Amino acid sequence: MKYGMVIDLRRCIGCDGCNIGCKNENNVPTGFFWAHHILEQEGEFPNYHYRYIPTLCNHCSNAPCIAACPVEPKAIFKLPNGITMNSQERCIGCRACEHACPYDVISYNPQGEDVHPDWQRDEARELVEKVGGNTVPWYNPDPGNTWAAIREPHKVEKCSFCHHRVEVGEQPWCVEVCPATARFFGDLDDPNSEVSTLLAENEHFVLQPEAGTEPQVYYINDFDQKS
Repeated sequence: MKYGMVIDLRRCIGCDGCNIGCKNENNVPTGFFWAHHILEQEGEFPNYHYRYIPTLCNHCSNAPCIAACPVEPKAIFKLPNGITMNSQERCIGCRACEHACPYDVISYNPQGEDVHPDWQRDEARELVEKVGGNTVPWYNPDPGNTWAAIREPHKVEKCSFCHHRVEVGEQPWCVEVCPATARFFGDLDDPNSEVSTLLAENEHFVLQPEAGTEPQVYYINDFDQKS
């Protein structure tokens, strides 16, 4: 089994719902982007070119982040199902994986004692609670079933394909909340899966193929608008 994602750029409406949904599901702090996008704009009206590509961890088969991790056992590693995970316990905060990633999808939490200092503001007091000594917003505890619902400071973090959901047979939350049904998740090793069928029937591409990372996030068609 090798989990992967296919994003249909004909359907994507550039709403950023995947990013917002990811933040809510995984308690991602302000300024971190487990799910983000590439936005390309050029030209002048009326000859204007606009391109939007959603991004996330590519869960690469040949992951440079794993190769760069200096600790043993690795703090960032592959699961048998193809998901690239990282361990808060093993991570030493050296950021080697972050610098090795050609896709800029690994975040480092540089904050001190409080993982979410923004939530200490007076206007947020009614929305916060104490978790492990840290002041955090109301949060979703579900990620804690397989990793860490609230990550520690001085560690790296990134998309896990919502491992806590996948483990119980559910889809990653970005797939669930996409209003345009532009995201598909499944087993790339199964020729009959929806993701395999989509790739077989459509032209597709990956980001930065020249990097040789063998990404497991694929894009079919294109979101390319010209005015």
